Amino acid sequence: MNIVCLDMEGVLVPEIWIAFAQASGIPELSRTTRDEPDYDKLMAWRLGVLREHGLGLREIQAVIAKIDPLPGAKEFLDELRTITQVVILSDTFEQFAKPLMAKLGWPALFCNTLEVGPDGAITGYKMRCLHSKLTTVRALQSCGFDTIAAGDSFNDLAMIQAGKAGFLFKSTPQIKADYPHIPAFEEFPALLDAIKGAL
Repeated sequence: MNIVCLDMEGVLVPEIWIAFAQASGIPELSRTTRDEPDYDKLMAWRLGVLREHGLGLREIQAVIAKIDPLPGAKEFLDELRTITQVVILSDTFEQFAKPLMAKLGWPALFCNTLEVGPDGAITGYKMRCLHSKLTTVRALQSCGFDTIAAGDSFNDLAMIQAGKAGFLFKSTPQIKADYPHIPAFEEFPALLDAIKGAL
């Protein structure tokens, strides 16, 4: 039995932190896992910038409410879910993801949790598990699933390379150059065809 594991940000929806960087006028917050492979380092830095500017969950959620899925993402996901099981594996947080999942038709999502103070300040975060994407893919494989994965960033590479098939989608020129053996796509119909071929 097959299961497709998809990254969320940059693949199905725009990058939340980039959208928030633009809305808040704090360009340094546009750094993502495309730029920084060490997620803990990236998040510690982000939380420091938020504290410095007095920003919290409420302000980020207000920006997220205005974000729509990438053009064609919902249709891609709807069709994919008619032919195989799909789970979204993301390093985002449940407090961020809910409105986006509603716009995508409520697909299954495995993500993390923010720690938020009474004043709405983000004080920390709790990862679901260590190396969450690879750990989840390995767990699915231990349950008898063949995994197929697609993502765009450094933190997707392990799950992409661990399964029956894996693809880069809307990735950076640097990642594509560093991993030329991973098929790379820019449009949803091409990715869908590649996944169908792998199934």
